[in-house]
Amino acid sequence: MTPLLENHLAGRWQSGAGAGTPLHDPVTGAELARVSGAGLDLADGFAFARMQGGAALRALDYAQRAALLARIGEVLTARRDDYLDLSLRNSGTTRNDSAFDVDGATYTVSQYAKWGAALGPAHWLADGEPVKLAKDGAFQSLHVLVPQRGLALFINAFNFPAWGLWEKAAPALLSGVPVVVKPATSTAWLTQRMVADVLEAGILPPGALSIVCGRTDGLLEALEPFDLVSFTGSADTARAIRGHANVLRHAIRVNAETDSLNSALIGPDAAPGSEAFALMAREVVREMTVKSGQKCTAIRRVLVPREHAAAAVDAIAAGLAQVKVGDPRNEAVRMGALASRAQLDSVRAGLAQLGSEARLAWAGRDADLVDADPRRAACVMPHLFAVDDGDAATQVHDLEVFGPAATVVPYRDPGHAFALARRGFGSLVASLFTDDAAFAARAAVEMAHAHGRLHVVTPAVAKAHTGHGNVMPASLHGGPGRAGGGEELGGLRALGFYHQRSAVQAPAAVVDSLRAGAAS
Repeated sequence: MTPLLENHLAGRWQSGAGAGTPLHDPVTGAELARVSGAGLDLADGFAFARMQGGAALRALDYAQRAALLARIGEVLTARRDDYLDLSLRNSGTTRNDSAFDVDGATYTVSQYAKWGAALGPAHWLADGEPVKLAKDGAFQSLHVLVPQRGLALFINAFNFPAWGLWEKAAPALLSGVPVVVKPATSTAWLTQRMVADVLEAGILPPGALSIVCGRTDGLLEALEPFDLVSFTGSADTARAIRGHANVLRHAIRVNAETDSLNSALIGPDAAPGSEAFALMAREVVREMTVKSGQKCTAIRRVLVPREHAAAAVDAIAAGLAQVKVGDPRNEAVRMGALASRAQLDSVRAGLAQLGSEARLAWAGRDADLVDADPRRAACVMPHLFAVDDGDAATQVHDLEVFGPAATVVPYRDPGHAFALARRGFGSLVASLFTDDAAFAARAAVEMAHAHGRLHVVTPAVAKAHTGHGNVMPASLHGGPGRAGGGEELGGLRALGFYHQRSAVQAPAAVVDSLRAGAAS
């Protein structure tokens, strides 16, 4: 019998009721562990987090909480090899892809530790300068940011079990807000192990970090006023969370990161044979295959000058042909499996739906899988599609296939390219590949309203740019519209979600006293 992973709630480890839901190796199909959140007293656990964990965190200043994050980073770094091994087994990803997740988590925690240390011995933040409300300045208004006195519930996706936790937990804990994480069931093992290691190290006060695994009824019903929800997943689920009766009743703040049909746009100057064109092909191949395309930031649409569309298909296909797919235990494999057989079914259905409108320009063969049986493994080959008329196409702009798939879409002129990018109705990121600085600047301004991040790549930064899909803690992560309308990361600004902004209207002496005790 495989082990039943425990939950940590109300300051102690607890087992859920029943046999639990199995977690599998997505390559071999072997059962690895089970999870269950059935029968847990969520109301009691959430109350403990608010009263015990929240109070203990708020008693510390920003610099002290930053020191806790630094120690968490040290624990995660020390266990890195264990996490990579566990990720390979439960997520089916290559070692490099697992490192993308695990190292990204550690880097983000460490970065927030550095930023938090600079805030010093303050317990709240001043937002801007005082504004005079009386002509002589005797009466003023100052906006302050104070830590929210609830808990932060993270409902996370399956694709980043490590980074998905810590990119949210870092700003929350630094803000003084206790965390309850509900990881996606299929890849919950890595999240649970990281939480267990941090708790075992005794870094955080009791109740500051909790985890609930497996299916759990009543999760949203257990929320109270001043609690927060951060969700990563489908737009449909985000709508259900935002529309939940208890969430509406208490006006609970919800941050959501959802579907995103991200684009790569090749500038009119980037003709085949140019370095910018080659950089585009290389980045599209990487984004299609890293974590088997299971990234919210992956490139789904490649916008190309009409006269270069065929060459773009050929260049991307040539790169994809070099990618070996199969069991990541084989060092020759560059792309592993999807997270589960259920995810494989979803991707196959999406590929068929996309293929009803777009033509299949290139796809790998299942017969070429390395050390993987297609009858058991959740492996799918990369699929590159193309359309001739981006205006007439609908699926390409509406359907996100959450796997190794992208579509080449031709454009007539820059204005047409920007319009096609907007057809995604809100995306996390778009990349621009060009050697024309003026075009890049125009494109960034034209596209910014519909994208959370614009990633401009020129030959001058070929080796320096951080990558289309690599989310950095210093830059905003989120996007408008279809992407969820939320904002995660973005430096210390991310702390704003976990703080209440309030205007203090008071005599100048009171405002001066407040400013003396605040971090600006």
